[in-house]
Amino acid sequence: MTHDAAAVRSTGRAAPLVWLRLRLMSDSWYSAPSPGKHRGSSRQLRRGAGLALVFASVLATGAATGAWGDGVRAFAGSRDQAAGQSPMDANFGGGTYGDTASSRAAGLHEDVERTREEGSTAGGEAAEELVSRSGDRWSSAYTAREYEGLRRTLDGEYVGVGISVRRERDAQGPPSVSVARVAPGSPAARAGVQRGDRLRAVDGEDVTGHPVTDVVARLRGSEAGGRSAEPSPLGSTVDLELERDGRRWEQTLRRARLSTDAVTVERMGPTVTRIKVSSFTKGAARQIREAVDRVPPGTGLLLDLRGNSGGLVNEAVTAASVFLKGGLVATYEQHGTQRALYADAHPGAATDGRAGQPLVVLVDGGTMSAAELLTGALQDRGRAVVVGSRTFGKGSVQMPRKLPDGSVAELTVGHYATPSGRSLDGEGITPDLPIDEPGNAAARARTVLSGLEPRS
Repeated sequence: MTHDAAAVRSTGRAAPLVWLRLRLMSDSWYSAPSPGKHRGSSRQLRRGAGLALVFASVLATGAATGAWGDGVRAFAGSRDQAAGQSPMDANFGGGTYGDTASSRAAGLHEDVERTREEGSTAGGEAAEELVSRSGDRWSSAYTAREYEGLRRTLDGEYVGVGISVRRERDAQGPPSVSVARVAPGSPAARAGVQRGDRLRAVDGEDVTGHPVTDVVARLRGSEAGGRSAEPSPLGSTVDLELERDGRRWEQTLRRARLSTDAVTVERMGPTVTRIKVSSFTKGAARQIREAVDRVPPGTGLLLDLRGNSGGLVNEAVTAASVFLKGGLVATYEQHGTQRALYADAHPGAATDGRAGQPLVVLVDGGTMSAAELLTGALQDRGRAVVVGSRTFGKGSVQMPRKLPDGSVAELTVGHYATPSGRSLDGEGITPDLPIDEPGNAAARARTVLSGLEPRS
């Protein structure tokens, strides 16, 4: 195993592909979720939420930064596969689970297998029926195309032009939409679009005064309002009308496959570095490691997981390995068998000389799923002080099963727990230092960080 791979061991046989799935709670829109409280879900919500991962993540990121991009971030979905490591006993911290959910899931998966054996004539309908029968808000059914789009999203890819936008007030007239960021190497960058340019129209439609979410949807090629999960295809074009220094011009951009930036780094003074992780898509852990490696010795780390809606479990576990010198990261129960996920204990796994740097984790009600898994591990292991508001509370395990027609039924098979045995589902994580006013959270986190001593 390479030094940057998480050591994932199982207390039983190698686990099949499992997903830590997160669902959007209200139609296709993101609003600050109430921690530990989940709204009801209909069949439309189950699919619509999963398919709105692009738009939802844009909303979550934009709410925190003020910039709204056409890029895809993994709003939902995490998968983890135990890599056939040697079985070993795990300390489950007293966490126990009943057999009812596992038995029900096992029965549903037997139905899936029967459907696969019977052929493809009713595969899609069977997936829908299984999800409906499960009675579980986190289970979902996908068409082949939907599932492929989800897979690409988890790989950190999206189809777009590489523009993030924000609303700004002009000295005269109504608020306008401006370019907040241009992704390097994107179609927009190659065309000379610059940060600060005013975006006046998209495909001939005046967007002045429009909600930025509507503008993002138009950039992606979704219907107005972003309710369509299917953006325009790779290679399709979008016509923009832009303005800079009083000069207007039209620019046609061709949508391309781009990569997301899941991790951004900001120096907050000489002794604090903020590492913002928006999602745990493929490669996020490597970006975190590289960011920590660049931090000067003696600098405190602020790991900002606010609005992080989850991602790949193995990325979260590998990220834990950056800060922990081996040991338990999480446990999960699957079909009545308890398994464990461990940080890499190999020499050099934890970033050399940085495993003891002062660390504060910043969270809020939008911190979910794999982000909660990482937060819980760092908190339980005493590695970090958690600051902010209570996290969302999503810790169930989903397993996708592909049917003959290519559709996928994704069913809950178990639940995660922190190293101390705390269940995440419906509970969330209570910060060590709760903050009532979200606007004060970052400042308070910096204050806490300044008082922490390096760990030996």
